[in-house]
Amino acid sequence: MKIAVLGGGHGAYAAATDLSEQGHEVRLWRRDSQAFAPVLTTSAITLTDERGTRAVKIAGLFTSAADAVRGAELVLMPGPANSQADITRAIAPALSAGQVVFMPPGTFGSYAMAHLSAARGVLWAETGTLPYLARKRGPAEVAITVRAVRLPTGVYPAKEADRALAVIARAYPGVHTCGNALSGALMNAGPIIHPPLILMNAAPLEHFERWDIHNEGTQPSVRAVTSKLDAERIALRESLGLAAPHYPLSDHYTSDRWMYGDAHKKLVRSGDWREKIDLHSHRYMTEDVELGLAFLVSVAAWAGVRAPVAEGLLAMGGAILGKDLMRGERTLEALGLAQYSRDQLFRLLDG
Repeated sequence: MKIAVLGGGHGAYAAATDLSEQGHEVRLWRRDSQAFAPVLTTSAITLTDERGTRAVKIAGLFTSAADAVRGAELVLMPGPANSQADITRAIAPALSAGQVVFMPPGTFGSYAMAHLSAARGVLWAETGTLPYLARKRGPAEVAITVRAVRLPTGVYPAKEADRALAVIARAYPGVHTCGNALSGALMNAGPIIHPPLILMNAAPLEHFERWDIHNEGTQPSVRAVTSKLDAERIALRESLGLAAPHYPLSDHYTSDRWMYGDAHKKLVRSGDWREKIDLHSHRYMTEDVELGLAFLVSVAAWAGVRAPVAEGLLAMGGAILGKDLMRGERTLEALGLAQYSRDQLFRLLDG
C-alpha cells in the first residue's frame, strides 16, 4: 500500500521505518529541508527496537507535502495537533476522493481538518494515541520502545467507518472502531496523562536540565490527580452514550489491557523520556493542554458534566502561559458546534 507519512517528529520517523519494514511504499515528507538533509542524503533512517539496530530504506522522500500525498491510499499525520492546520492547507489541493487521512491522535482534528480542507470524498480518522512509544536519537535515527496493540479509532464521517478502518488496518492491524470523531477525540490519552505530569512537575522541569516525568516525576500524588482526570473523561463518555471500552489510563500502569499493552516499565527503562521540557513550547503544553485539555473541558461544559480537575489543570496551564485557554481554537465554541444538542451533533458527525 502507498502511505504518505507527514512530519519530521518522533512519530513520523517511527511510522516511516516501521511501515517500510512491513513492505509498504512509504512517502515521507518533512517541512524543514535542512533538518531533513541527513535522511535525503542516504534515503534511510536508522531504527532501533527489540530486534536491534539497522538502516531502513524509505521508498520516497518529499519536500512537497502535496506531492507526497498524491496517489497515496493512506495519509498518516502523526504530528502534534497544532501542526495539523498548516499541513492540511498544504495537502488539501492534492487530496482525492477515497483517500483516508489518519491522525494518531487527533484532538478532534478529524472533524476540524475535514472542514478546513473542504476536500470531497476524503475520509478522516483519529485514534487515542500514537501507534508507537518512540524517540528520535539523532537527525536520521529513531528508537521504538513499544508498538500499540489496540487503536480505538473514530471516523468522520462516521457512516464511512468500515471503509476507513479497512484501509488503516492494512497498516495497523490493532485498529478498531470506537464510533464517531467525538468518540475518537475522547479516547485521546495525551490530555489525560501529560497535563498532570508537566504541571505538577513544573518546578523540577524548570530547574533541572533534564527530567523524566514518567520515572521520578510519576509519584502517588500525580497518579491520584491523573486518575481523577481520567474518571472525568470516562464519565463524560458515558454521559454521551459512547460505548466501552474506554481504555482507563490506570491500565497503562497496572496491566496489559491498555493501548500499548504492558508498556510503562519499558518506557521508564529506555531512558529516552529523560528530556528537557520547556513549559512554554513543548507539545505536552501546546497540544495536550492548550488544545486537548481545552477541548475536553469545553465538551464537558457543553454536556453538563462536572470536570473540576480538568478545569483546574487548564487554569494552571493558562496561568503559566498567560492565556485564557478556554478561548482556544479547538473548543466546541471555536468550532461553531456548541449550539448543537447531543443528537444534532451526532447526526452531523455521522455525515
